[in-house]
Amino acid sequence: AGVGAQYDSEVVYHNVKAEVAAQGVVYTDIESALNGPYAEMVRTHFMKLVPPTDHKFAALHGAVWSGGSFVYVPAGVSVEIPLQSYFRLNAPGAGQFEHTLIIVDKGAYLHFIEGCSAPKYNVANLHAGCVEIYVGENARVRYSTIENWSKNMYNLNTKRAKVEKGGTIEWVSGSFGSHTSCLYPMSILAGEGARMEFTGITFAGAGQDLDTGAKVVHAAPNTSSHITTKSIARDGGVSNFRSSVTVLPNATGSKSAVSCESLMLDDRSRSDTIPEMDIRCDAVDVGHEAKIGRISEEAVFYLMSRGMSEEDARALIVGGFAEPIAKAL
Repeated sequence: AGVGAQYDSEVVYHNVKAEVAAQGVVYTDIESALNGPYAEMVRTHFMKLVPPTDHKFAALHGAVWSGGSFVYVPAGVSVEIPLQSYFRLNAPGAGQFEHTLIIVDKGAYLHFIEGCSAPKYNVANLHAGCVEIYVGENARVRYSTIENWSKNMYNLNTKRAKVEKGGTIEWVSGSFGSHTSCLYPMSILAGEGARMEFTGITFAGAGQDLDTGAKVVHAAPNTSSHITTKSIARDGGVSNFRSSVTVLPNATGSKSAVSCESLMLDDRSRSDTIPEMDIRCDAVDVGHEAKIGRISEEAVFYLMSRGMSEEDARALIVGGFAEPIAKAL
């Protein structure tokens, strides 16, 4: 059955690859790209957004990276079907260092979905992958990721996008696993009118410390960013939100809005909001809103008075809290 499933997935991959290739789209593994006609494009962009000097895990990644995806979408091409990669770590005590490189040219569109998981082992595993996204002028990229690592995983992933004039990057992120996560996708709004949207949800249970959020640099006039996150902590889990908004002196007319909501399901869990804003320009509009709290016992009592069990009442409240972002995932 396993062989059949693998064969089916390979057939689907080659069919999708052929379908998008008819539009001039390159969709392949990064090793193949390095040995094909796009080798020079890969070398020009590879680890330029996330240089090895960025931090020690970027240096480690640059030294030992292996595997990953390469996507190139030519100018004016709209890829109607989402492209997808799935990474699974299958060895105890191992590290995973895949590299994803996406280049979307002028006026093009791409939705890329990435999934990550690992079985549970009794020793620590490390994931230090890297994602680099180049969004061309008036192009749009939607990057969705669901990370459901096991609770022995240290997830220290680095993701970064550079957006040119009139371009848009949309991040949709779900973080549900790992022992420890530090994940803050970064957007550099390099061209006038560039946009960034980040939508994320994090769930931390027993033994989990998830530190997630987003970073944005407004480096051009009339750029905009919108960060919306929700986090849930239970059974002593820790779920922290961390954001960084930087507006450079020449980014006049820019707008940024940050909104985060955290829900703690018991008195042992913890959730903190840690925003950082570095505003070097007067003519901008920047705002931050945070809400942290517990489930209202009055709301639970009300639902129970309508015939629901306490467990169902709490599940309904949590579901309603997560629904807007869960729909995006």
